[in-house]
Amino acid sequence: MKKVSTSHSRRATRLLALGTSLAFAVGLTATAAVAAPPTPPPSNNYPGSVPPWAGSRAKTGIPLSNTTVEGEIYLNLPDAGAAKAFATAVSTPGNPQYQQYLSPPDWIAKYGPAKTDVAALVDYLKGQGMVVTSVPASGLYVVFRGTVAQINAAFSTTEQTYAFQGQSLIGPSTAPSLPANLAAKVQAISIDQGRLLTRPSLATAGSSDQAQTSGKPVGPAPVDAPCSNYWEQNKVTVPAAYGATSFGTAICGYIPAQLQGAYGVTSPSTAGAGQTVAIIDAYASPSIESDANTYSQKNGLPAFKTGQYQQIVPDSRLFMDQALCGQPSGWQGEQTLDVEAVHGLAAAANILYVGGNNCGAGIDVAMSTILDQKLSTIVSNSYGYVGEAVSPNALMGMQNIHLQAAGEGVGLYFSSGDNGDEKASLGYASPDFPASSPFVTAVGGTSLAVGKNNDYLFETGWGTTRNRIVANPDGSLGYAGDLPGVFRFGAGGGTSAVFDQPDYQKGTVPAALANGYRVSPDVASLADPYTGYQVGISPITNDHSLNTGSYETTGYGGTSLACPLTAAQMAIAQSATDKTVGFANPAIYAAAKTAASGARDVMPQINPQAMVFSSPVSGNSYLVGTDKDTSLSTSPGYDDVTGVGSMTVPFATSIAGQ
Repeated sequence: MKKVSTSHSRRATRLLALGTSLAFAVGLTATAAVAAPPTPPPSNNYPGSVPPWAGSRAKTGIPLSNTTVEGEIYLNLPDAGAAKAFATAVSTPGNPQYQQYLSPPDWIAKYGPAKTDVAALVDYLKGQGMVVTSVPASGLYVVFRGTVAQINAAFSTTEQTYAFQGQSLIGPSTAPSLPANLAAKVQAISIDQGRLLTRPSLATAGSSDQAQTSGKPVGPAPVDAPCSNYWEQNKVTVPAAYGATSFGTAICGYIPAQLQGAYGVTSPSTAGAGQTVAIIDAYASPSIESDANTYSQKNGLPAFKTGQYQQIVPDSRLFMDQALCGQPSGWQGEQTLDVEAVHGLAAAANILYVGGNNCGAGIDVAMSTILDQKLSTIVSNSYGYVGEAVSPNALMGMQNIHLQAAGEGVGLYFSSGDNGDEKASLGYASPDFPASSPFVTAVGGTSLAVGKNNDYLFETGWGTTRNRIVANPDGSLGYAGDLPGVFRFGAGGGTSAVFDQPDYQKGTVPAALANGYRVSPDVASLADPYTGYQVGISPITNDHSLNTGSYETTGYGGTSLACPLTAAQMAIAQSATDKTVGFANPAIYAAAKTAASGARDVMPQINPQAMVFSSPVSGNSYLVGTDKDTSLSTSPGYDDVTGVGSMTVPFATSIAGQ
């Protein structure tokens, strides 16, 4: 594995900034002299490049012609079937090619698009006055920016504005097209802003709570429920529910020693030695290394050694699309959680953070930065789209990046999402992408109970319901509605509408659930913010200057937590076995069939588990139920909330040892 020095990190940051600046300069000087291109014939249209939300009912208007939109074109693999077969072979225990990975240059030479095809596409885009901002060494895609007028002319379409997910997005009203000499080489054209809705799968116990009066608590809560440091440290009396009148309170936020005990980390000081976990998010926290070291000092972890934490990030002046992407402050908590979760379990592992200049194509560029140099064999990705609501061709284009990772022996771990089956957002059930890709490991979520002695007690599927505790007119206490209450949030998952069922799931995933398609997640880990993880952060107070406030601690959850915890455990396993797992799913499903694998099958509890939570935001108190995740449900064996079960270090080691 090639290691990145601190000087290399700084140099990469400068080069990225310089390259992007030069690209913009070249594009701007060329714009005025460009004539409209000829209209390509209909046979070169890409109907699968129109996002599913770009329909007439959602249409709200026409954007200004000089509005700039980011685009990305994915090229076809010359032999996609061979690339998939190779990725499967090198990832499947028992196959003669198992773990016989290719180096990045060899994979690119054997399976990547021809350089002449990439160059022709770049020339075409520049010839239409658009700015080419990134072309990875793999040649899998080309990122560019152009005005609405330039995009309409170059792709013979009409960009319109649409209402989706509470945002006004630009997207094509008709299938984009390319000239015949380029069309045969291109798989997908992404010229919509839907990908800028990529968000971290991050959840906090008090997020979105609203006080009943003037934004302030209405008075003392009927029940005072101070948070607990371990399961049922504090118990309170509430109205009868689930056959009980006393429940423990929500967890303040587990600390590293508690999760080390719960997940079987036996040598904390050396856990993950010799491994690098890469983390991808949008933008970059200006205080991350300082925050992580302060956090480590307060929680008995070793501070980062020189060079143990490194990052490759764009200059903050080149951050793009901040409003649609949720601002750098909206991603800071994610990066902080990812780094401190990995370091909390695998304290000796190196961490490489690679930040995108936005939450769209910048994420792909960050991934290619890692893959084209194989800077790590484990990549944690705690973000996703709303279901699979991205143009179908683009889904397949992004899957080519996953194929490259598998062929090189790089394991990609993606959070499965925090909104259950997404039906409330989309009107239909859908797993989140990229977690639904057959060539990544999707990480679902659990609610975790850790005892007083850092011992594992139990887990349930992460599916949180809440019911407010209220005072009745006669002074007694009751609930604001029927139990279990309203769905709050829970692990994403379900059956893909796009990707066929991979062989590794056959015989494990119930046929009635799969119906011939990929089902996610594959594994799970702690995600419930009511049993969440404590982090330390100096919050960004100004998204323009990136000034930060004072260091503080808070609790986070979401499958954004489950994903780096799983990646950290795989780093510990690779360190212990001196093996590179790469794309882990075939090995995960094979290991899960063995009783001694160490996987924890997460099943419904005989007696429903619940907690009491007092919100510091609204002043309300709630009974918080578990294991009610929209249409998704836990069951013995595989299920669409936790996959084959909860990840543990022994399970990860059995996966790596095959």
